[in-house]
Amino acid sequence: MLGALLRLLSACGGVWPTSPAPPAQSSSSSSSAAAADHAAAEGRDGLLWWRDLARCHAGELSVAVVQGNHVLEDQCRVDSSLGTTSIGIFDGHAGPDAARFACDHLLPNLREAASGPQGVTADAIRDAFLATEEGFLALVSRMWETQPDIATVGTCCLVGVVHQRTLFVANLGDSRAVLGKKVGRTGQITAEQLSSEHNANEEDVRQELMAQHPNDPQIVALKHGVWRVKGIIQVSRSLGDAYLKHTRYNTEQIKPKFRLPEPFSRPILSANPSIISRCLQPSDCFIIFASDGLWEHLSNQQAVEIVHNHQRVGSARRLIKAALHEAARKREMRYSDLMKIDKKVRRHFHDDITVIVLFINYDQLAKGHLQGHSLSIRCALDH
Repeated sequence: MLGALLRLLSACGGVWPTSPAPPAQSSSSSSSAAAADHAAAEGRDGLLWWRDLARCHAGELSVAVVQGNHVLEDQCRVDSSLGTTSIGIFDGHAGPDAARFACDHLLPNLREAASGPQGVTADAIRDAFLATEEGFLALVSRMWETQPDIATVGTCCLVGVVHQRTLFVANLGDSRAVLGKKVGRTGQITAEQLSSEHNANEEDVRQELMAQHPNDPQIVALKHGVWRVKGIIQVSRSLGDAYLKHTRYNTEQIKPKFRLPEPFSRPILSANPSIISRCLQPSDCFIIFASDGLWEHLSNQQAVEIVHNHQRVGSARRLIKAALHEAARKREMRYSDLMKIDKKVRRHFHDDITVIVLFINYDQLAKGHLQGHSLSIRCALDH
């Protein structure tokens, strides 16, 4: 299936050349800089937005977003300056408010938390998540009487930070970061998942929840073949979702589908992220950060091979189109027909999908170059 998918992408023309990515060039090369600047132009086609290639402190990156929900619930952000590249993908649920709030505040909170002598650390990242959670819950408290539905809004958060030669990945929910790295002397690429997913369909997540709530036999429930926390939500960790963290919001003011039949004494969901750190190696080629909408249709290995077997320009857009082709195939329809479907009903075919591909320039990181390449990107799709 992967071979057929790659041939299909190559046949699309435009940004789908089949030659492998060229070796990394010095940032001082004027021709390379001109090419990167030209490729950095944004584009949009209906519900699809992209930034095909842009330079940053850690190397180069490609960004794309496609809207599936009637109101876009995915948000993304890239900040790169002073030797640190930070990436955030925020996949909202039950509304866009929490994802927009996290996109506005989490990376700035991280910049503030890392401003001390220790710099970027796992503790600084955890503090930034906590500050963002507290800020959003304060907003929920202020708006509770006039807009109670905001207590049922939440978001998954996936954050990647490259500081010097260290990579940090922090996650709440079921977005995913996947490393593409070379193995052996043949130049083959293999996928390594970096993030832990907090989804009740995972056995270890269900076991964790049952251990945390030993007196609640209904802490997880199987509904229509899908495991859900309290029979309501799939993710066990998120930002927001105040109604599952503070019993004061479990009242008749929220919609019945979110309401629990009994009060609870401790938070059901957590905003404590899973965090990993690793020292980047010369064999580490790129990292794919994406919301779960991509991984519903592509495996980790399929995704890294699609990136590896094509040029860097348009990598994120290429992954989204591969996922949409697969979504169309599952519904026995043509991709071109899928793209004509209005956003009012598009969610029946695919979720919002956000993809950021970060190509690591190990030599640049090893030399400790801190100047230039400052960058800030946010998705330009209308809400």
